[in-house]
Amino acid sequence: MLYVIIPVFNRWHFTRACLQSLQAQKVQHFRVVVVDDGSTDGTAAHLAREFPAVEVLPGTGQLYWTAAVNLGIRHALARGADRVMTLNNDVVAPPDFIENALRWARRQPSALLGPVELDAATGQPVFGGETFSFLTHQRHNLLATLPPEDRCGLHPVTYLPGRGLLIPAAVFVTQGLFDERHLPHYLADYDFTSQARRAGFPVYVNYDTHLLTYPDDSGQVQTRRRRSLRGYYQHLFGIRGGGNLRNFTYFALKNAPVFFLPFFLLNGYLRRLLGYFLH
Repeated sequence: MLYVIIPVFNRWHFTRACLQSLQAQKVQHFRVVVVDDGSTDGTAAHLAREFPAVEVLPGTGQLYWTAAVNLGIRHALARGADRVMTLNNDVVAPPDFIENALRWARRQPSALLGPVELDAATGQPVFGGETFSFLTHQRHNLLATLPPEDRCGLHPVTYLPGRGLLIPAAVFVTQGLFDERHLPHYLADYDFTSQARRAGFPVYVNYDTHLLTYPDDSGQVQTRRRRSLRGYYQHLFGIRGGGNLRNFTYFALKNAPVFFLPFFLLNGYLRRLLGYFLH
């Protein structure tokens, strides 16, 4: 059984569209768990009225992404889930999304799989996976190099985001859950998938599975649009800060090869200290 875990905090219009897209899936062999982390916009009441089949786990308002996802995963594993998918609420799944994801999961039962992301407004691909060099801090974007005829099937990557991430239950048995202690919001998905790859679980982006996203509505984009000294501080030190120095340090210590670690840390600190104003 597949469990789809969706952490939410407000933004009901996104959650409704996401759940409606899951209701329209060609394959319905899955269950949906929404972790409502203290929403104040009536999300709980809307869920009970419009989506009574969805299991809802309440949060305290202080779970953030990682602890909310872990709460849902514990719930799923306790009920016998053999696969878990983490899904943000600000996405829309095409009708064949689950079908294609499970088709490839049956072919690669030990692999972690993530979809290609398309801009919901334009239909153009915005994320197709990447490989990463811990020495140079450079990302190799597969969308920039894969010819059209190769944009199908599975392609190995260094890590994957949590949007539509399909995870075999065996991964949790081997390495535990997402690192909510050290990475409460950002980088937890990259850390988890990177650790799984190093533990011997293949990590692929699945070019036969697409997910519609809203890149301009991400927290990091919104923060950079409203640049200020307060925003800069939140960027570097806030729990939701995309450039959080503490989180980056933990990620580096856990994932960077020891010989590359000094260069990776120095490069990463500079990018986070300067990047807020340069991008």
